[in-house]
Amino acid sequence: MAFEFDDFQRRGCEALEDGHGVLVCAPTGAGKTVVGEFAVHLALAEGRRCFYTTPIKALSNQKYADLTARYGEGSVGLLTGDTAINSTAPVVVMTTEVLRNMLYAGSSAINELSYVVMDEIHYLADRFRGAVWEEVILHLPEHVRVAGLSATVSNAEEFGEWLVEVRGDTAVVVDEHRPVPLWQHMMVGKQMFDLFAADGEGRARINPTLVKRTEEARAALGPAGLRGQRGQRNHRGRGKGPPPRGGRGPKFRPPSRMDVIQRLDTEGLLPAIVFIFSRAGCDAAVEQCARADARLNGPEEVEQVRAIVDARTADLPERDLGVLGYWEWRDALERGIAAHHAGLLPAFKETVEELFVRGLVKVVFATETLALGINMPARTVVLERLVKYNGEAHVDLTPGEYTQLTGRAGRRGIDVEGYAVVLWQPGVDPKHVAGLASTRTYPLHSSFRPGYNMAVNLVGQVGVEQARELLEQSFAQFQADRSVVGLSRKIDRNNEALTGYAEAAGEDFAQLREYVELRRKISDREKTLARKRKYARQDEVADSLERLRKGDVISIPNGKRAGLAVVIDPGTDPAREPRPVVVTEDRWSGPLSVADFPSPVSSLGRVRLPKHVDVRSPRVRRDVASSLRNTGIAPPGKKRGKTDAHSDPELSRLRDELRAHPAHGLADRESRVRWVERYERLEQENNKLERKVAARTHSLARSFDKIRALLTERGYLADSESGDGSGDGRITRVTEHGYRLARIYSESDLLTAECIRRDVWRGLGPAELAAVVSTLVYEARRDSAGEPKVPSGGVAEAWEHTTRVWSELAEDERRHKLERTREPDAGFAWPVYRWARGESLEKVMTASESAGQELSAGDFVRWCRQVVDLLEQLRDVLGNSDEIGNAAGDAVRAIRRGVVAAGAT
Repeated sequence: MAFEFDDFQRRGCEALEDGHGVLVCAPTGAGKTVVGEFAVHLALAEGRRCFYTTPIKALSNQKYADLTARYGEGSVGLLTGDTAINSTAPVVVMTTEVLRNMLYAGSSAINELSYVVMDEIHYLADRFRGAVWEEVILHLPEHVRVAGLSATVSNAEEFGEWLVEVRGDTAVVVDEHRPVPLWQHMMVGKQMFDLFAADGEGRARINPTLVKRTEEARAALGPAGLRGQRGQRNHRGRGKGPPPRGGRGPKFRPPSRMDVIQRLDTEGLLPAIVFIFSRAGCDAAVEQCARADARLNGPEEVEQVRAIVDARTADLPERDLGVLGYWEWRDALERGIAAHHAGLLPAFKETVEELFVRGLVKVVFATETLALGINMPARTVVLERLVKYNGEAHVDLTPGEYTQLTGRAGRRGIDVEGYAVVLWQPGVDPKHVAGLASTRTYPLHSSFRPGYNMAVNLVGQVGVEQARELLEQSFAQFQADRSVVGLSRKIDRNNEALTGYAEAAGEDFAQLREYVELRRKISDREKTLARKRKYARQDEVADSLERLRKGDVISIPNGKRAGLAVVIDPGTDPAREPRPVVVTEDRWSGPLSVADFPSPVSSLGRVRLPKHVDVRSPRVRRDVASSLRNTGIAPPGKKRGKTDAHSDPELSRLRDELRAHPAHGLADRESRVRWVERYERLEQENNKLERKVAARTHSLARSFDKIRALLTERGYLADSESGDGSGDGRITRVTEHGYRLARIYSESDLLTAECIRRDVWRGLGPAELAAVVSTLVYEARRDSAGEPKVPSGGVAEAWEHTTRVWSELAEDERRHKLERTREPDAGFAWPVYRWARGESLEKVMTASESAGQELSAGDFVRWCRQVVDLLEQLRDVLGNSDEIGNAAGDAVRAIRRGVVAAGAT
């Protein structure tokens, strides 16, 4: 479809045509990919090659389909780790990790390369995978022009400056204009309100009608409606459960999902994406709509849905459809409703994406993963809550996250306007929503850090010194150095202030500092003695309480229970301090502790008590109190605690030294001392700032040196004579084990290499090897209770040995002050073991469910494919002639079947 280029698209294409690299930052849906596709066009026109990289396989598949439709299958290839289609084509779509691996392997394909498109380049902020983007940018040859496509970030200029520094001439094109305007709304009950309204001068302000309606809704709910932080969390922090005791008013019930859908449909605001930050919540929402008999598709649309579903799921084994929930999923799709989250089967997720883009699914209930690059724009985006679970806690959405999510609203070329709708609930303040909607702060922060695989690859390719220099060129170090500039300026300002303070203190500044130091030592000594007295008193009081016996009359010196009391139970316990239970003159009963007495306790007399005293009985307490008053014992007078400060020789010496100091007799001593104290406080602050600067400067190179030291200790790197006769010392080289490590790309790369080197997995069959290898890739979504089940025999022994190797590695990492390798997780060992043995999907999933394991079919397939990825690396590194390498190849074939193999692209 022909259309007029926007200014930013034209500027981006012109920059590439003029021979520059380019960074394009524009809102979601603005059409950034036009610039990337222009790079593809230029490469084909020049007879050169172009690699189009994306962060995730789904986006690679989508882009491959787009480019193939335009240029034909012969011109476009696809590489995604587990899929290789026409890899020698002039245009190859790939995940960024594939390109990184090609660069480290020294692939000859790089020599023919003219352009690299890095779609979603802001992914370099991803804490787990972001380093890959920077590795690629730093390693690409100078002749390759990079076209980076990014969502709008607030520090685009800073990112562009770094690209200029490491890649040379790079044009930065920033456009914050949305081609489809976005209107902000809030839904209170079943009513929809504009979030903003124009005032008399045409300026936007929060809609007063909305504010009034939310205040009325809050008032109607009473105190229970006022609970929560910014409307996200009630007293339990999860938005569930009854109102707190004492709350008045009805319990808040948000509009049902069907109410929301019907309102959107009435307003002509479908299709919509409803973000629910929970997989279970998304699935439950689809079920609710199905139970309500929602039908958003007409008969012709239902037929189209069926045809696409049949084509997309043709590879799924028919026997597995029931356990996959296929029929319920298909029924919802025919109704025009779907869920979209990481737990879906890949074939299901891709079908939902296609149907939504075609307008055959009208409502998608999704987690935030949908906002990460997949081309699924909608007319409307709905946010049920403004809180999400980040893996550790429930946290408020940031303005950047809000912008990313609502950016899906408004389809270019289809919609005149896009709409964002926030559902109101108790405590949601329209001002807070307005703040999220108005703030465009989305800074890009590097997550780059050297790792084991990166270290051996760098040493093997460029040597230690050039490796350190390369790390110094990273965006992470660039940002660290930028932050150091601000700190350095503050240090300079502080140094000027320190000079002024010293001048204000006057002559004999050094002597005055000595005097202030003496004062500090005296204060420290007095505090030390006070602590000693406190601990000694507590020990004495505890000893005295232990000596009390039933019937002893004691005096409680302070507090609201002050007066006489009789001991009912001494409360002695060898495991803790004594806590005697007493009854006082005013009939109160309870335990006392060391904290109730400033000095040791002694018995003032005795009261005869029966053998059993039930202090829970008011009558018994009254009788005991009466007996206590009848003894005639009077509370003793207050004693002053003695102090040993004057008897301490060290304190006496310091005080004498202070009185004899030359500064002690100065007439203006105190005013000058205050300047010295200001000087020392500022000096301490400056010392902290200088330590920060030192920590940030060359921080990545220092991390690299620590990694290199550990790898040298463990035999992956080795020092040897330079061999050039210069006598300049030694060089670091990669060993045989190091070259193996260089070909292992995994979060647990060094642990994998160690298990290979130590033959931990030798002797295991294919299914057993798959089970043990899974422990290095699997990570449970939440902390699970109890120990995961591990198959007995060889698997259990290998698992135990693997965890022992990890413990030793973690100890070495602690010693070298390195980030610890993630502990192996055996939570997926049984499912993949049974699958690799040939058991049916139903048996595997049923067994997992009965074991209390939270594992969806989509999770199962995703983890199986990650296990396959690491097994393939073992096969390639060791070769089929090696016992472990051969078992790895057999394990790959055993796992890659049925739903795991279906649509594996």
